[in-house]
Amino acid sequence: MQLKVPALPPDETMQLRVAAESGSSHLSHSGESRPPGHRRRTAAPSALSRLTPGLRRLRPRYPRPGRTGWRRWLPSWRQWLGAALTFVGLSTAALGVAYATTDIPKNLNSYATQQDNVYFWSDGTPMARTGWVRRQDMPLKDIPEDVRWAVLAAENASFYSDPGISLSGVTRAVWRTLGEGDTQGGSTITQQYVKNVYLNQDRSVGRKFTEAMLAVKLDNRMNKDDILEGYLNTSWFGRGTYGMQRAAQAYYGKDVGQLNVSEAAFLASLLKGAALYDPALSRANHARAVERWSWILDRMVDIGRLSPAERAEYRQFPEPLSRARGYDTGKQSDYLVELAAQYAKKAARLTDKEFDLGGYQIYTTFDRRRETALTDAVTKARKKASKDHPAMARTAHYGAASVATDGRILAVYGGPDHRTQGYNESNATTVPAGSAFLPFVYASALQNGVRKTRDDGPVDVTPETLYDGDDGIPVMTPEGPYWDRSGKRVAARNDGGRDYGRISLHKALALSVNTPFMQLGMDTGLDKVRRTAQAAGLLASSFGPQVPALSLGSARPSAIRMASGYATFAAAGTHVEPYSVARITRNGSKVGLAEPVSRRAVTAKVAEQVQSALRSAFSLAHPATASSAPRTTGKAGTTQDDTAAWYVGTAASVSTAVVAYRIDLTKSLEPLPLKGIAGTPADSVPYDIWSGALGLG
Repeated sequence: MQLKVPALPPDETMQLRVAAESGSSHLSHSGESRPPGHRRRTAAPSALSRLTPGLRRLRPRYPRPGRTGWRRWLPSWRQWLGAALTFVGLSTAALGVAYATTDIPKNLNSYATQQDNVYFWSDGTPMARTGWVRRQDMPLKDIPEDVRWAVLAAENASFYSDPGISLSGVTRAVWRTLGEGDTQGGSTITQQYVKNVYLNQDRSVGRKFTEAMLAVKLDNRMNKDDILEGYLNTSWFGRGTYGMQRAAQAYYGKDVGQLNVSEAAFLASLLKGAALYDPALSRANHARAVERWSWILDRMVDIGRLSPAERAEYRQFPEPLSRARGYDTGKQSDYLVELAAQYAKKAARLTDKEFDLGGYQIYTTFDRRRETALTDAVTKARKKASKDHPAMARTAHYGAASVATDGRILAVYGGPDHRTQGYNESNATTVPAGSAFLPFVYASALQNGVRKTRDDGPVDVTPETLYDGDDGIPVMTPEGPYWDRSGKRVAARNDGGRDYGRISLHKALALSVNTPFMQLGMDTGLDKVRRTAQAAGLLASSFGPQVPALSLGSARPSAIRMASGYATFAAAGTHVEPYSVARITRNGSKVGLAEPVSRRAVTAKVAEQVQSALRSAFSLAHPATASSAPRTTGKAGTTQDDTAAWYVGTAASVSTAVVAYRIDLTKSLEPLPLKGIAGTPADSVPYDIWSGALGLG
């Protein structure tokens, strides 16, 4: 049942609504009546109430009314605008605070205060100072304008107009850092200068932000020319050089004021990374350098700093010097510095760039007295060769090294003068060891035993074990004679074709009889012989094919490695990797060095048996000297093709190796026949050098 109310006329409806409203106006909030005509006062609208409608429109309402599909979930343009304005405001405030709180450091870092690296003898006295790492400041007025603009064209053409940073570049660099861990690119010259003199080389977003803040502040405080001058004097150009002046000297042998625009363009390319653009390092580097050099010259044309006609004059790449002079002593000690620098960087895990910053004190293992004696002995031999064999003396080379049983390299002879011959003869792997290699075969057989058949186990070998010492005996395998690849049966040969009959291994080594050891190597196993030699100190890279000739010294070790190998036998079978640096400090602080590797190569018993045979070899060849030096060992080494003559031996816990050979460096590194320049077995030049260096001659 429903109650129906009759509809009222429109005018009556209006009257009823007005009556209700007018009636309510006569009541107060407490329900009391108010006089007719009385109106309630209302408060003025507040600022918040005026903003409320706008805020309501900005407040997200999802799904949005009046929209269909995916558009119901998108913010309105007012919301987008509000978020953007808020972000810009907060970012501006944050950057303002960061700029205000960033202070330019008062002290420059080590990248702006380059020093020499100083090398010391083992007694602590100075030996040498490296030369090119000394930074030489050049006033901007002394740097030609073309040189400056070559750098600006390559690195920052807008340098004089930018605010010190490139926003697009910084954004790109930060993106690369976050995405790829690489901050290459994106820096203005001002930013690079800040990095050079105030910051470290850490690659992080934080460092990049600090760099940008400092660059802006520095740009507001310093003259642009001063910034450019500082940048050109602190940037790294490779080859141990910091600054454009040192780079000009290292790559072109001239002062920066003498550079032409083409040479300057090449030097500017090095700022992108000397390790990638120094042509002397590789063919790939050369190709990159030429490409970037050409681009920089074209870029100078684009920015109006070089006319097309001037650009046309530079079509030929300005080849820099093939190598920079690394050391400025010009003496034998340059070879010592070279060895020590290589070892220091490896043992201290320093990059070339870090080492080139300088400030290191390198305390070497080189003994001044021994170095002088060794150098004098070789110099004497050189003079004698020039007198007796003037034609062949021009291609004569002498490598020598003394290594202690604990691995210290005490002295080396690297060549006549590092300035004229950078080739280090003490560290060269050019000529075979010849019969100087026989002790390693002997040691391996004593250590491992021999096998005469495939099925039988190893049989022990002693110094008294007999082998056939006749000349021309065939080399045997368990299956029969050994045939080479050309189908010829391999036979062992003795010097002078001499026959010795059945001979003990001890005596065979003392007399340097080849044939027993060629067969002994086969019986022991050439792989074992090689492993023993490597364990004793020879490098794997010095070995050639694993054929019977290996036992007669086909390996090509350096004088340093041969001395180190014989030192292993004098050290009771324990080998210590040769090293040339005892300790390093940098500005008084100790720099950590990796310890030289130590390992047992052979047992102490085997080492003493080898030493005993080598003492016999020395006393048989030089009885007068041996009587006054009973613990001295030594052995000569010759090659069947007459390309090398060695003498290696130990005295007072020091092993010394000397090698004489001939090479025409203007043609190749292939050794030439000695033709008597190394003397005879009775009057051996290597022995004379060896005994002179040890004070035994």
